[in-house]
Amino acid sequence: MATTAPETLPPDAVAPAEPEDGRPEERQPQGPRRPTRSRLPARSRRRALAVAGEAAVSTGVALGFTLWARTVDVDPLIRIGQVSGLATLQFRAALIALPVLAAVLYAAHRASRRHFQHALRLGCAVVAGLGTGIVAGGITVALHGTPWGLGGQDGDPGVLQGYATSFLRGEGLPGIYPPGFIVLLAEWTQHLRHGQVGYALKDLQLLLSALLGPACYLAWRTLLRPGWALAVALPAAVVFLDPIRPYSHLVMVVLLPVLARLLTELTRAPGRPPRSAALRGALLGGALGLLFLTYCGWFVWTGPGALVAVAALFPWRGGRAAVLRAGALLAAAAAAFCAVGSPLLLRMLQNASGTVDRYAYFDVYTDPAYVLGWHQDRPGRLTELPWQPTGELAGQGTFTLLLLAGAAVALALGLRRPAVIAALSCLVSAWLLRFWFAGHMERDQAVMLYPRTTWQILYALIALTVLAAMLATRTARALTARTFPTPSPTLGRRLAAGSLCAAALFAAMGASWSANRYQPSDPTHQNMGLDAWRAHHLQRTDGTCSPYAAGPCVAPHFLGRPTDSTYPLLWCGNIPTEQWTAYCGAPAPWAKAK
Repeated sequence: MATTAPETLPPDAVAPAEPEDGRPEERQPQGPRRPTRSRLPARSRRRALAVAGEAAVSTGVALGFTLWARTVDVDPLIRIGQVSGLATLQFRAALIALPVLAAVLYAAHRASRRHFQHALRLGCAVVAGLGTGIVAGGITVALHGTPWGLGGQDGDPGVLQGYATSFLRGEGLPGIYPPGFIVLLAEWTQHLRHGQVGYALKDLQLLLSALLGPACYLAWRTLLRPGWALAVALPAAVVFLDPIRPYSHLVMVVLLPVLARLLTELTRAPGRPPRSAALRGALLGGALGLLFLTYCGWFVWTGPGALVAVAALFPWRGGRAAVLRAGALLAAAAAAFCAVGSPLLLRMLQNASGTVDRYAYFDVYTDPAYVLGWHQDRPGRLTELPWQPTGELAGQGTFTLLLLAGAAVALALGLRRPAVIAALSCLVSAWLLRFWFAGHMERDQAVMLYPRTTWQILYALIALTVLAAMLATRTARALTARTFPTPSPTLGRRLAAGSLCAAALFAAMGASWSANRYQPSDPTHQNMGLDAWRAHHLQRTDGTCSPYAAGPCVAPHFLGRPTDSTYPLLWCGNIPTEQWTAYCGAPAPWAKAK
């Protein structure tokens, strides 16, 4: 395969190498230069402490805010109570964010560059944690008064509880379903919830929902500076978070930056000792293996593009030493991935051909080329078809054109950058497989979860747009520095601080929108609020109901190992009986039986 040798990359392959304010770093007079060996550990320690500080702040804010939301005492089944609960969360979020933003603004105008960078780093970590902390807090309010998680024992939550219960009985793991979350749920049930698997699922729904924002932000921090990492992570975390099964979306938002990091290390491997390259490859391969065990769907849609990206960036013409070092990195990554992911890999090799997804739901019936929004995989209403917003240009709106313009700029300015290549490979791979599966859906009578590629495609477009803005900023800064002096030494800091304030406001508004969708709603509405409503109308283990239940509640049913459906045709979920033939080409099975 003919490839183009990658350009020489700066020390930070995707983040700008110059300081945040765009001015050369001021050099202080130095005495005799110390040996490099004694200076590197100190710098590494400072960097490790900074990373640990960001991680602690981001996760602490997310989890702390979720726990604080437990003290919101409202009736979550009436709309006034829901509005009061969401408003209380916004007030509390402002109490946390305003002092932090004020400190960052002050540092931008008055503090030294070094102190401002510390303030900005921690400010971005706070906003990243607060974004999904508000969503998890909103779910906490929605479930106030019931120990059950979203969905109760219906739908996917019921299947997950059945798998975990089966695992605790010693019946083994399900076929090719990723075992990571099942094992975690089972262990949490056994050690922390005294056998109540439904209660354990609620804990993990809230915990992983809160941590999704910090996880995405910290993953992108391995590639980008704080502001740019937040610009990718915040909208992705808020938009893609699904508290019903947050583990799958956590894998998606982390997979892309981990893949980009692997590609970055591949471009740097020729300059590293073989042992160092192999160690880095093993760590990244192990991380990918853990993600694979948690949810493997994204690997199916990303895999072909990732292989092409690796081949494109491999130093084929770099000489024997470069090839050996890059090969050592990839070999170590592959070995670690296979070692960690082997429990699922082996089962997929044995059973994947017999596993077919036939469940059709709302988004399966919509235009397959619309990838900039996800309606829901809940019942929905057929009267909403076609649901997607109608744009000004061939149905495409301003948001679509903005993302496409961002992709164009990213390809123009950063086609050889590993992060751009990673996002592009995920986009193209998911795009092709999406239409492959959808194009064969009628023939094969299989959906194969193809609508979920909507998330991955949109995520890749958001990442490309942010990378385009970063690369365009670097280019403009370099061009203006040659012609015009920088107007103010603090201009870059003030712009960064102002952008952080805008990001915090987006986090508050976007998180409230996300949490609002999951507030309990009467089943007649058939929307995402149905899952919280079900939780309130499911009896506790002592037979009592939620104090806010509107009417009688049902008793929990026995949880057995879920069995795969043997129905050979598409199952048109939530389609009225008389419309099955129009949607799926065959009568509903119960109507046919009559």
